[in-house]
Amino acid sequence: MSDFSVCMVTAPSMLQARDLARNLLEERLVACVNLVPAVGSMYWWEGRIEEAEEVLMILKTHASLLDRLIGRVRELHPYRVPEVLSWPLGPGNPEYLEWLASETTGPRIS
Repeated sequence: MSDFSVCMVTAPSMLQARDLARNLLEERLVACVNLVPAVGSMYWWEGRIEEAEEVLMILKTHASLLDRLIGRVRELHPYRVPEVLSWPLGPGNPEYLEWLASETTGPRIS
């Protein structure tokens, strides 16, 4: 298993995405959050197809922090059922991965 993960979260606005990102960064649950504005989303919700413009958040973290990260997103996110999906992060620039490890010092679950 990889030591690191990348997560995808959507938010309803840039303001809410920035607030969520800042909280997760301050808690050291993520090392970096990329905010991609104006993502068009279509999805099933409560029996209907919905359309929305959202902000895509791409988060990089230590794999041991995933449970805590998901929990915090669920606590802080304005959606009742926020999207939080993660993938193991494969090999990459060793210096970047060292930096990622050094910046994700939140409580780790072994």
